[in-house]
Amino acid sequence: MERCITRRHFFLSAASTAAGAGLGLTTLGGIGTGRAVRSAIVGPNDKIYMGLIGCGGQGRGDMRGHMSDAGVEFIALCDVDSKRLDDAGGDVLKKYQRGPQKFKDFRQLCDMKEIHAVVIGTPDHWHALNAIYAANAGKDIYCEKPLSLTIEEGRAMVNAVRKNSVIFQTGSQQRADAKFRKACELVRNGKIGKLQRILTCIGGGPKAKPEPNQAPPPNLDWDFWLGPAPKVPYTPKRCHGTFRWWWDYSGGKMTDWGAHHNDIAQWGNGTEMSGPVLIEGKMECPPDNFFETPVWFEVHYEYENGVKLTCQSNGENGITFYGTDGEIFVARGKLRSKPEDILNQEIPETGVHLYVSKSHVANFLECVRNRKVPICDVEIGHRSCTVCHLGNIACRTGKKIQWDPKTERITNDAEAAKWVSRPMRPPWKLV
Repeated sequence: MERCITRRHFFLSAASTAAGAGLGLTTLGGIGTGRAVRSAIVGPNDKIYMGLIGCGGQGRGDMRGHMSDAGVEFIALCDVDSKRLDDAGGDVLKKYQRGPQKFKDFRQLCDMKEIHAVVIGTPDHWHALNAIYAANAGKDIYCEKPLSLTIEEGRAMVNAVRKNSVIFQTGSQQRADAKFRKACELVRNGKIGKLQRILTCIGGGPKAKPEPNQAPPPNLDWDFWLGPAPKVPYTPKRCHGTFRWWWDYSGGKMTDWGAHHNDIAQWGNGTEMSGPVLIEGKMECPPDNFFETPVWFEVHYEYENGVKLTCQSNGENGITFYGTDGEIFVARGKLRSKPEDILNQEIPETGVHLYVSKSHVANFLECVRNRKVPICDVEIGHRSCTVCHLGNIACRTGKKIQWDPKTERITNDAEAAKWVSRPMRPPWKLV
């Protein structure tokens, strides 16, 4: 079985051997780093003026979700694809009877003092730069998962959010689903006995036939779309909906679905603010696949509390918690247990009761108003994504990794430790 150990387009530098707490504050460098005047805090009855960065399918869907709240108005949109920008602009015009301001450069949108909050729906390799600039401009942020392209970027996002005291919601919508919360509460209250292991099944990656390089469509600024990623010729399969199958822009199914299910696994394990200590895994990347990320994988994690997590492509999509006295399976629209009566057990008032959110978007908007921490704060989003990044690193290097979740460092292998970060194409950089 072939391991994905190629580092094509995955540039490493000797200066990038550390991540996490040891990195200190990380901010957006390069061009146009002036700071905007912070937007005024939204009052309980004030309208929340918002901007959308990334007008593709997910970003546009998130925008529509926010627009369902009568107290929200989108006044600005940004995308490097003018067609997507115009399409999203049509949604705004139809809703508010006035069109939004449109930008190709996200910094111009963030510099609008009228904007209180932004939705980030760009490809993964843009999340950190978008979010850090927005945080420095005083904007509250709803950012799609997976949170980052690298572990270093995730920590930089946490630092920027904390420094600027902005609200940040990671788009891990499963936390607002009562079934996922109930499963985690039952596990954390010992209803399946002592938790021993967790299985997350997230599906395999796709295959595609090669396609020739071609000129980008006139509506797309391909160089800006690439941004911090290496300069390469355009092909449609590198862009938009299929960007997640290329290492330069995402992490395959491991970060796509893994960011959802491994987040729930850590919630049920009570480790959503830390992480595993040992990681090893294997992947299969067929040589005839045009996409780079794996079609098959199996990753094993071990936590300091002794719980073991396996994340794999095979099996029924969902999360299974295995304890000494039973098991619970949860997925979208599904919740079952062995024995069956586990689901009927009540959680005592003195037991563990997890954060209740009936709507992920509504929870974010409520927190924008009351300045409380949302259900999937930036730290949680970062930790959930870190689990996925570590799985990819273990598989791509073929090494068993020792991870310190406190310092956020790979402690047993200097070469593997370099994979927590990667340099950006100038003028974009994290400094």
